[in-house]
Amino acid sequence: MDLPLVVGVDGSEPSLRAVDWAADEAALRGVGLRVVYASLWERYEGDSLAEDLGKPSEEVLAEDVVESAARRARERHPDLKVTPVVLPEEPEYALVHEGRQASAVVVGSRGRSGVAEFLLGSVSLTVAAQADCPVIVLRGNQDKQAVPGTHGRVVLGVGEDGAESPAVRFAVGEAQLRGVPLEAVRAWRCPAHETTDHPLMAGEPARLHEQRAVEALEGALHDVPAEADVRRRTVEGHARRVLADLSHDADLLVVGAKRREGHFGLQLGRVAHAVLHHSACPVAVVPGPVRPK
Repeated sequence: MDLPLVVGVDGSEPSLRAVDWAADEAALRGVGLRVVYASLWERYEGDSLAEDLGKPSEEVLAEDVVESAARRARERHPDLKVTPVVLPEEPEYALVHEGRQASAVVVGSRGRSGVAEFLLGSVSLTVAAQADCPVIVLRGNQDKQAVPGTHGRVVLGVGEDGAESPAVRFAVGEAQLRGVPLEAVRAWRCPAHETTDHPLMAGEPARLHEQRAVEALEGALHDVPAEADVRRRTVEGHARRVLADLSHDADLLVVGAKRREGHFGLQLGRVAHAVLHHSACPVAVVPGPVRPK
């Protein structure tokens, strides 16, 4: 049985946009949608109780938020199986746990506390850094629907090693679901100490590094089905800046995230961390295989 898609909600406008996007994505995949509200409401109930219902006021709020979000998803896609869920847990840990039995987790860029936060909400960042499944963080202005996209392409950032295969598979699948091309990008740079002003040597270091980028790109895409519409591209520059620039003309940006055995902190890598903060379109962070310490 296909695993459902999970979307986190908290009643904020970004989370409601996440519901719209997740409903489209679930309908595209032909899977169910779990709408999850998580909060430790017992911390906040104080003297204010919803006496008529005999429940803490925060719990009543949670049920209202999640039911409203679920109704929104059903109205958008009447045939979609939508399951509202309220969990008495910290939201980031609840969504990470939900992701163990999900095809992907969708979250807004920030929630109700976003005014006090930096560029990306702490819940979104934690879930993207720790989940076992792909996490889609809705960045940019075109995050109200998964399809039809504004730009008609999915962009994949190809990293330095072979650990990107889950990201490659995910990106190919997303592009095929949408019926759009996949642009696979490998950024490269020529270190300053390898440049030379000698006219006979000018350009040689750059060509070498560009060729290595081409070879890395081909290696990462080796197992992609022949029928997939994949366009290969190498670009000179820092990967995080290259991908952030390309996100302005993409409907989805896909990057890999490294996972290390026994490591419980944020496991993203500099490139994934940077694009989550600066992308102009939704970002899918796809965890790679767990590596030994």
